[in-house]
Amino acid sequence: MSAFFTEQDDWQANEAAVHLLGLIQTGDTLDAKQFAPMRWALPGVVPEGMGLFTGAPKVGKSWASLDIALAVASGGHALGSIHTGAPRPVLLLALEDGERRLQGRCRALLGDGQPIPDLLHYVTTARPEDILPLIDAWLDEHGHRAPLIVLDTLGKVMPPAMAGEGAYSRDYRIGGALKQRTDAHPGTALLVVHHVRKMASEDWMNSTSGTNGLNGAADFTINLHRERNSDAGTLRVTGRDVPEAEYAVTVAEGRWALDGGSLGAAAQAAEQARATEGLAEGTAKLVQLVNEHPDGIRAKAVSEALDIPEHKARTYLSRAADNGRIDRAGRGLYTPVASVASVATEEHERNNATVATPLYEPERQDWGELYAAAMANEPGQS
Repeated sequence: MSAFFTEQDDWQANEAAVHLLGLIQTGDTLDAKQFAPMRWALPGVVPEGMGLFTGAPKVGKSWASLDIALAVASGGHALGSIHTGAPRPVLLLALEDGERRLQGRCRALLGDGQPIPDLLHYVTTARPEDILPLIDAWLDEHGHRAPLIVLDTLGKVMPPAMAGEGAYSRDYRIGGALKQRTDAHPGTALLVVHHVRKMASEDWMNSTSGTNGLNGAADFTINLHRERNSDAGTLRVTGRDVPEAEYAVTVAEGRWALDGGSLGAAAQAAEQARATEGLAEGTAKLVQLVNEHPDGIRAKAVSEALDIPEHKARTYLSRAADNGRIDRAGRGLYTPVASVASVATEEHERNNATVATPLYEPERQDWGELYAAAMANEPGQS
């Protein structure tokens, strides 16, 4: 009997090994695969996949996410200037709003006389246990059209941890369950509005309320930051398929807009604000002047522009360079601090974000034709 069980165990082990080895593929197989181009709900900012949209309470996340939702549903522009492409279905789970407030905000964002698009599907009340089945049912009907889902907010539907489950595991489980929905329907974007913790952190990613299990499960994370009583803010973006960058934004009557009217200009504005933060007025003007001369500037030109003695201009330039506010490009030549984020943003705008993604209709036309048409005909984001 013992010999029989040994042979049986060996057979099962071999079967398991064959199954596991069958999961392994080779580089030539990967090389031969063809994938559809990346789809964007908001080009350059919100790609397909599951992402978090974080920020402090009352900072304006719901207004910004609603602006994106309306733009996608109507085929308009979000953040003032980014064209979202052809109209697509949007499911808005506005779980902190009633219909009166939601209607008022939609009308405020759309402007007088503009109808709320019929491709905006909304829910204002739902039980936590109904959210995932509701998303599944909606995606079964609309998932082939590269739709957008906005869940506002995660806190309204976050379940308690299961018995013996830690906080990180609970967060990763919930994030993973949401991500599974977009993975099952390529082209779908799911934007999950969530709060940040009260304690500040040097790394803004660590400010996400809860554990890093949520950030770990998400494909991308967006953070909206604004000081109280200020209309100026910063939109921070990071993720697996989106350039890591910061964009300067401004809000007026609920409408968020990129400073300068494009991602590139907004990235430069954010970099400028960061470079001069905490500086005295004179030093801030000097850094701003240097940032306006990407090819470099010398003390004599600074002296003339700021109306200060040349020897003082030389001293101030040297101090600013020592403090990392500007760079030394050569003897007596000073340039702006190089920004990887802005370079990535410019490259992304040239290659991807300026393309308004077309509606995917697989029974009519293939991706290659659609993508070529978008490259040739669709307007850009600015």
